[in-house]
Amino acid sequence: MKIDALGDSALIINLADEISDSSRLLARVLSAAEKIEGAKLPGVVDVTSSYESVAVFFNPPQIEPQIEDKIRALIASAGVRVSGKKRRVEIPVCYDEEFALDLDRVANQTSLTPDAIVALHSSAEYTVVCIGFMPGFPFLAGLPQQLRVPRLESPRTKVSAGSVAIANAQAGVYPLESPGGWNVLGRTPLQLFRVNESPPMLLRPGDCVRFRKITRDEFQAYER
Repeated sequence: MKIDALGDSALIINLADEISDSSRLLARVLSAAEKIEGAKLPGVVDVTSSYESVAVFFNPPQIEPQIEDKIRALIASAGVRVSGKKRRVEIPVCYDEEFALDLDRVANQTSLTPDAIVALHSSAEYTVVCIGFMPGFPFLAGLPQQLRVPRLESPRTKVSAGSVAIANAQAGVYPLESPGGWNVLGRTPLQLFRVNESPPMLLRPGDCVRFRKITRDEFQAYER
């Protein structure tokens, strides 16, 4: 465990030296973040996680003395997240040509057929590592090795909300229309960021996600 200052109002805790297996390391990070957040330490305003680390943001005048020691103790007692406690979320995806902007490109790069790409993408089980880039955007671990392709050389200036995409070893879903450089394979009719709901994000770190293939008619039915 290594703890460093992140500016004057945050600490970043790197756990990469504890576990070499990436899936167990991620489980350890998620467990640590959950433990720190659940402790409700005075002055702590946010806790976020990534693949290898946890960031703790705080209001300096409100934190207690020896906050670093308290965080170390919490992480030491956190253990590893039990997979059975994961919340499971299914995301319907339409892979029709209109939505699958980069399916042919990925097929050329992987030497797989479009049908094989869709089958691989929709049969994998993903874990939400963190929410970032924009409100509600999930970074998903678990993309099959055969689908790991680089980002676009020239990012698009506009990617539609709901676009389901892949890049390198990650999968993700654009919750809002935005620029983006990931390879778009389809689109979901679900809203991942709902500003009038509490919480506004459909997904949260640690969730288990599966994509389910749907037809265009089913997509339109969801929208209605």
